[in-house]
This record gives sequence, C-alpha cells and structure tokens, in this order.
Amino acid sequence: MIGRTNKHRSAPVLFAALALASACGDAQPSAGSPASRPLTDATAPVGFPAGPVTRAAPADSPLTEARAQLGRRLFFDKNLSRTGLVACASCHKPELAFADKVAVSPGVDGRLGNRNAPSLANLAWNDRFFLDGRAASLEEQAGMPIENPVEMDLPRAEAVARLAADDSYVQAFAGAFGQPPSDLTMRQALASFVRTLVSGDSPYDRHLRGDDSSFPAEAQRGETVFFGERGGCFHCHAPGALTNDGFFNNGSYTDGGDPGREGVTGLPGDLGKFKVPGLRNVAVTAPYMHDGSLLTLDAVCWQYVQAGRDHTNIDPQIRQLDLCDEDVYDLVAFLNALTDDAFLNDSRYRP
Repeated sequence: MIGRTNKHRSAPVLFAALALASACGDAQPSAGSPASRPLTDATAPVGFPAGPVTRAAPADSPLTEARAQLGRRLFFDKNLSRTGLVACASCHKPELAFADKVAVSPGVDGRLGNRNAPSLANLAWNDRFFLDGRAASLEEQAGMPIENPVEMDLPRAEAVARLAADDSYVQAFAGAFGQPPSDLTMRQALASFVRTLVSGDSPYDRHLRGDDSSFPAEAQRGETVFFGERGGCFHCHAPGALTNDGFFNNGSYTDGGDPGREGVTGLPGDLGKFKVPGLRNVAVTAPYMHDGSLLTLDAVCWQYVQAGRDHTNIDPQIRQLDLCDEDVYDLVAFLNALTDDAFLNDSRYRP
C-alpha cells in the first residue's frame, strides 16, 4: 500500500489502460432474491443509455430470458473446447468480474496467448470488442475464442455438432430460437448472456445516486483527482461509464511487443493502441494492462509517475503530473470504491 506522505512525485494525465442465472440445484430461491429474478431484468448504470439492458441488443439478436439462460449454460460448458477442459468461464471468472487473476490465461493444453483477459461487465453498450477492437458485435466476438488455437481450439462446426448431439441442448435451442443449434444461434445465445452482465451497484454508483454512506472520504478525494485536470483520468475514463471506448497507446507498449490496434487496421498510428476498459470492479481484476504486466493498482499508478514506458507513439495526453503520494493513495481508494460486491456474488451468473 502506498504510504501517505507529503513527498511529491509525478503521475500521468490519465490511466488509459487500467487495464458473462438462476441458481442450479434443488433449493428454491426466495422471492426477490437474485436467483429468483430473470437475467434480463438489469437496468443500465448511471453513465450508460438509460433503460433495461434489453434495449442494448441489436434488432437481429433480441435479448430474451430463454436466450440468456441458454447462453449462461454455454458459457460454463467445457465441451465447447477441443479437450473438453476449457470453458469461456475458465478465463472469465464470475468472482473476478469475469476477468482472471493471471497475466495470460491458459487455454487448451496450457497454451498461452499474449493478452490479459478483460472483464466482461457492461459490454452490452460497447460497439467494438477485444482489446484490439477486431469484433464489431458480441455475436461476432462470441465465436472467436471457441476456434482460437490458444484458447478453446475447436472448429465452430464441431462445437455445433456436439450441441446437436445433446437432446437437452436441442430442446433448449428450440425453446430459445425455434430451431436446432447452429453457429449463429450458438453465438447469439452467448452474446445474450454477456449482455446481462451489468455492474452498477458499487459505492461509486451509489454515490452517483446520492448515497455516500459507503463512499469514504479518501475515495471522495480520489474522485476529485480522477475527474479533475490535476489527474485528468476522465479524458479516457468518462464519468459514470468510466470509459470512452476508444483506443490509445497509454505507455504500456514497448518496441517489439503486441501491436494492438495496428494489427487490425494496419495503420502505423495505431501501434500499441488498446481499448480503454471500463473500471468497475478493477480492484479484483489484477494483474493489469493488456499484457498483465503490472500486479497491483499501486504499480499501475506509479508506472505513470514516469508517464508510462517511453515510446514514440505514446498518446500525447500521457505526461507527468505534480501529484503527491497522498493523491495516489486517494486515487487507489477511489478505484477500490468501484467494486460491486452484489455483481461479484450474484448467483444468477454461476453455472
């Protein structure tokens, strides 16, 4: 933990890369409990377009309870991997805000890629997916990890064949889509589940709604730094939503590393740019940055003391600021106040 001293240090203008159920079993949930409510009942947190999450689904893939429940089952099903040992949830764990606790999550046969698993919370309102933005919809995104050789390594046609051989899945797809399993409906079901992953009840969210009872003084001071020009974090992490959904080189790229957005667009100006994440539940999603190279929020903040890792393509907003240790302590307190315990423990998001 950062010591609260008066020694001054410098920090950058923003933290651009700080860096989906009903309960199963025989127990009957009580009325009003999370397990008794539908997955599709969530409403948007402050900072997102108002209204129920169902409005965020595209017209050609409407969000229904049956589709979300089917997607929840698929999300936790390891049979969608070549070995039958890896599920979507293997890398996106509910108790970790659907992120992971390792720098790079292992896929089939322990294979590793080169990117940290991001949180899946509040993706319903995004329009680009993956850290490099290569998918334009959740439906497009949902199929890619299944066939990726370092993730689940299963041809999607084989995944559909496995589902079609399971009578319970055939019945579930008929109920949700009125047809047998297909590549499209498999991806639509997974996307439907991810759209229900809405996090909006952290101390910060309650603060936005006028309740400061769980928003401590140090978090309030950190909020002032975060959303003021002294810290300038808000330039990428907008109030409420805590992201502008853009792509930036925030100083975590080094020569020869993951090219990020450039690998999609081919534009040299996109070298080292990655998608700005939302920060809700960031305290439970360590390690940080696109490569998981920083282990703590303290480390993230103090990397910016030197304005990131120097590179010619670094965003011009990354620059040193005159912030003291106590300012950074307060910033970390604010980031801790973004944790939504109800979301992390919601039984609807479990298998």
